[in-house]
Amino acid sequence: MDGPAASGTPGTSSAPGAPGAGDRAVGILGRQRARESSARTYARSFPIVPVRAKGMTVEGADGRRYLDCLSGAGTLALGHNHPVVLEAVRRTMESGAPLHVLDLATPEKDDFTDALFATLPGEFADRARIHFCGPAGTDAVEAALKLTRTATGRRGVLAFTGAYHGMTAGALAVTGRVSARERVAEGVAEVTRLPYPYPYRCPFGVGGERGTALAATYAERLLDDPAGGVAPPAAMILEAVQGEGGAVPAPDSWLREMRRITAERDIPLIVDEVQTGVGRTGAFWAVEHSGITPDVMVMSKAIGGSLPLAVIVYDQDYDAWLPGAHTGTFRGNTLAMATGAATLRYVAREGLAERAATVGARMTARLDGLRHALPVIGDVRGRGLMIGVELVDPAGPVDSCGARPAAPELAQRVRAACLERGLIIELGGRFDATLRLLPPLTISDEQAETVLDRLADAIAHASADRHQDKQGRQA
Repeated sequence: MDGPAASGTPGTSSAPGAPGAGDRAVGILGRQRARESSARTYARSFPIVPVRAKGMTVEGADGRRYLDCLSGAGTLALGHNHPVVLEAVRRTMESGAPLHVLDLATPEKDDFTDALFATLPGEFADRARIHFCGPAGTDAVEAALKLTRTATGRRGVLAFTGAYHGMTAGALAVTGRVSARERVAEGVAEVTRLPYPYPYRCPFGVGGERGTALAATYAERLLDDPAGGVAPPAAMILEAVQGEGGAVPAPDSWLREMRRITAERDIPLIVDEVQTGVGRTGAFWAVEHSGITPDVMVMSKAIGGSLPLAVIVYDQDYDAWLPGAHTGTFRGNTLAMATGAATLRYVAREGLAERAATVGARMTARLDGLRHALPVIGDVRGRGLMIGVELVDPAGPVDSCGARPAAPELAQRVRAACLERGLIIELGGRFDATLRLLPPLTISDEQAETVLDRLADAIAHASADRHQDKQGRQA
């Protein structure tokens, strides 16, 4: 399914679906709308019913095929149903291993921990402890916040504009998006929001290295100001590349400054690697680009090799928990540990982080080259295979950094146009105007070109349709 059929007629399969397949899909989608909560998200953006998937290709119940540039929001490092993952599932199932054992020691857990620690920066791995959390990344964030609050005896947390860390109470409190928090009581006291460097829409209105330096200076001076209103915090939590925030990479110099500032003030530094980990950014872990060593790393998504798994790995000096301080019924997911270990080793053995850096740079360069022909592309950014394309109104006013107004309605049109052309992408960013690309690390050169062809065509057509609609309203 990843061969020629994946790059043929957009949005169609090489053979028609079974009789009634379209009716079946319509029925399933209708029952989903009737029975599932109004909080469902991806199902609203992608009205498809996947029935088969392999590599980067997803086939719907109606027989149509799509190239998947969402990859389970970054979970599928190897794409769908990779042979290495399927073999790990078969081997574990056939071995008779218990599939659920709470937090008991098993050979599969021991092997996963070996595989994970082998990927960590040496200085960090030598002093590391691991805690297995509930299966979602948001629980791992909760664990990291609880750990540092326990170890320091403090309550406050430093977080950043544009951040996304999950949807449970503590993780939501340190998330930046106001709309996600405004109707929910926050669960972590004293969250201080600091400016995250975002060159295209610089919080200081200057951009570039100057904006990055100001962000670091602001953080340091606020912490040292006796009248700044910030008590010594329990932790600082950040993403080396903001994912839901619009694929915004933090400059390495800024990350090093955050590490210096926190280390000098005895503030634990938590780095959320839920989406950036396992080769996604062109290094096995995103912190490696800057060379920093955090105190806590939050990991989920790709570490489970397609299955639910979340952990925190942290410096042994912070291991201040009592037994049972952070528990969860599904900490002992044997299958996920087996598929996770297999995935971690495959990514390392096959050099897929380096591959992500190479392919990602080529895709980003081509997208950036489209800006002249498609002026609705305001900014192209990212790291490795974590790419963002921010859409703007090219007729709107220019701000002090040269950015034009975001165009979220156009982004929705482009997402729909991509789906029509057999391409799955999602939106993100401050205004939901950033097209986000998270293809599997196994993407082929041919698939990368097909993705870019379909995306460029979708942007061009959606832009033209939007322009015609505007003219029609003005007539």
